[in-house]
Amino acid sequence: MISLNRSTFLLNNVGISSSHSPFSGRQRRSLLSVPSSLRVAAVNSNRDRNSSVLMESTFKDVRDGAVSSSSVIDVDSKSNIAPGGAADVYGEDTATEDQVVTPWFVSVASGYSLLRDPHHNKGLAFTDAERSAHYLRGLLPPAVVSQELQVKKLMYIIRQYQLPLQKYMAMMDLQERNEKLFYKLLVDHVEEMLPIVYTPTVGEACQKYGSIFTRPQGLYISLKEKGSIREVLRNWPEKNIQVIVVTDGERILGLGDLGCQGMGIPVGKLALYTALGGVRPSACLPVTIDVGTNNENLLNDEYYIGLRQRRATGQEYAELVHEFMSAVKQTYGEKVLIQFEDFANHNAFDLLAKYNTTHLVFNDDIQGTASVVLAGLVAALRLVGGTLADHTFLFLGAGEAGTGIAELIALEISKQTNMPMEEARKKIWLVDSKGLIVSSRKESLQHFKKPWAHEHEPIKTLLTAVNDIKPTVLIGTSGVGRTFTKEVVEAMASFNVKPIILSLSNPTSQSECTAEEAYTWSQGRVIFASGSPFTPVEYEGKTFVPGQANNAYIFPGFGLGLIMSGAIRSHDDMLLAASEALAAQVTQENFDKGLIYPPFRNIRKISAEIAAKVAAKAYELGLATRLPPPKDLVKYAESCMYSPAYRSYR
Repeated sequence: MISLNRSTFLLNNVGISSSHSPFSGRQRRSLLSVPSSLRVAAVNSNRDRNSSVLMESTFKDVRDGAVSSSSVIDVDSKSNIAPGGAADVYGEDTATEDQVVTPWFVSVASGYSLLRDPHHNKGLAFTDAERSAHYLRGLLPPAVVSQELQVKKLMYIIRQYQLPLQKYMAMMDLQERNEKLFYKLLVDHVEEMLPIVYTPTVGEACQKYGSIFTRPQGLYISLKEKGSIREVLRNWPEKNIQVIVVTDGERILGLGDLGCQGMGIPVGKLALYTALGGVRPSACLPVTIDVGTNNENLLNDEYYIGLRQRRATGQEYAELVHEFMSAVKQTYGEKVLIQFEDFANHNAFDLLAKYNTTHLVFNDDIQGTASVVLAGLVAALRLVGGTLADHTFLFLGAGEAGTGIAELIALEISKQTNMPMEEARKKIWLVDSKGLIVSSRKESLQHFKKPWAHEHEPIKTLLTAVNDIKPTVLIGTSGVGRTFTKEVVEAMASFNVKPIILSLSNPTSQSECTAEEAYTWSQGRVIFASGSPFTPVEYEGKTFVPGQANNAYIFPGFGLGLIMSGAIRSHDDMLLAASEALAAQVTQENFDKGLIYPPFRNIRKISAEIAAKVAAKAYELGLATRLPPPKDLVKYAESCMYSPAYRSYR
C-alpha cells in the first residue's frame, strides 16, 4: 500500500499505470487536479471511489496539457476578501511561490473523504455542480448555503455557550472540520473571538488540555525523539513551512509550568498568524518540546498527555533544543521564522542570544511584548506631551517581558536623543520579588537584570518605590494579580495629571489591577491599558474604553513582513519600525475614548502596515533576499494575505 501525505507527488515507478486504473475515464476527468500548493488529503486506498484517489498523468500529459482546465481547481475571482486582504494573486493564498515539481500522480480527495478534509470541506456551501462532480450527492442535505450564513449560524451557536472554555472547544472543533470557515469567522468577528482563541481563555485551555484533548494539532517532540528529530519533522504533512511557534511549556502565560499541555499556546498563536497576519495555515507549524514537567499536579493527573518525569535541564536540555533548531534549518531552510513562546526566563534569554545570529528567530514574550508596549507609549505621548526621554518608567516585574520592554524603550530613547544606552537605561527602574533593583544587589542578580541596577538605597515595596522615584509611567509584568493596590494607583495620580498605568500580566486573574480599579482610584485621569481585555468602565457619567496591549497587534504583521521580504535574520530596528507603524494607526477618535491602541476590527490593515515597515527595514539593513523589493510594500503585504473565502471547485 502506498501512503501519501497532502501536497505529495509520487515521482517514479509506483507500479500503477493508467491502463490498470480501476476508474473509468469519466471518473478520472471529473476529479480535482490541483497545484502543488493545495493541501490535499492523504491516500490510503484506491479501491473505493469515495475514498481518496490517484490522478494519473505522465510527463507527456503534463507537457502537452492533457490535464484540462476543466479538471483544475478554480479560484473564484469574485469571492469575498477578508478585511484588509486582497485578491489571491498566487493561486493558493500564499506569500511565496509554489515549488516546481513534475508529478506522475496527484492524490486528491473526493466524496465522503472530501467532507472529512478540513482544508477543502465547505459543508452545505458546496454547489450542486460541485456535488455532482465530486461524488457528494446524497452525502449532504439538499440545501446550498453561503459561507456568510454558515458564519451567522455558528456565531449564534457559540454565543449560546455560557463558559469561555466551551466556546474555545467549539472553535477548535470547527478548525478541525472546516478550516476556511474557522478563519472566516475569526476574521469577521475578531474582537469578540480573539479572547476565546487566545488570551485569556487559552490559559484555561492549557491548564485543562489533557482533559479536553481530542486530536493532535501540532508536533510533539519529546526526549524520546532525541537523535531523530529531523525524521519527526518529515512526518508533518506540510513541507513549505514558513513560521514555527515552539514552546517547552515551562512558563505558560502567568500560570507556570504546564509541560506538554502548553501546546495550546503555539496553536493559538499560529491561528492568529493566519487570521490577523494572513500567513496561510499550511505554512504554520505548532511545536511543543516536551522535556518533562515539575508540576506535581500534572505528574499525578491521569489525563496528562506529556512525559511523566521531572524536567530535563543542563546539557540534556540544550542538546535536544539544538538538535531541533538544526533540524528545522536543514528541513525548511534559512528563511523559516522560529518564534520562541513561553520559555522560562533562564532559557528564553539564552536561546534568543544563542540562535539570533544563526537562525531567523523571534521571542514574542521578550520582543513582541516590548514592541506593542512601546507603540502604546509612543501613542500616549500625544495625550501627555513630551518625548520618551522626558518620562520616568517603573516596572513591577523583571523577567522576560519587563526587561525586554525596558530595553526597547531605552533603545528608542537612545536613537531619538543620541544618548548612550547606559544613560537611557537610567530613566527606567525595575522592581522584582526582592524589591527595587539597585547596584548593591548587582552580584546576586541574574545577568539580564544587571543593566537595570542603578545607584539608589534599597527599597523593599512597590508603594515605597513609587513614592520615592515618582514615575510618570507604571508598567506591570509581574504575573501576580492585584499588586497595583489602591494606594499605589492613588500615589501615581497624586503627582501625575495623567498617570500612565499598564497592567500587562495575563490571564485576567493575574492582571496587576482591573480597568475599573485604575479609572476609579485615579478619578478617571489614568491612561490605562492591560494585557487581557476588560469591559468599558463608567465613571462619573463618562465611559472609558480600556485598551489592550495585546501582542497580537505586533507578531502577525511582524512575521508577515519577514516572510514577504525573505528576511534571513531579525533585528531590533525592525521591532522599533513595527512599534512606530502601530502607534501611527491610533486616531483622534481612539484618543477621545481613552485608547492608546487602535480597535482590532481593523487588524488586517494594521498588520499590512506593520509588515510593510518591517520589510522596508529588512531591505534597508540588507537582510532581505526577495529582490527586487516591491514598489508598494503595503499593497504587496495585502496581496500576500491568505483569504478565508471559499474557492470554487469544478
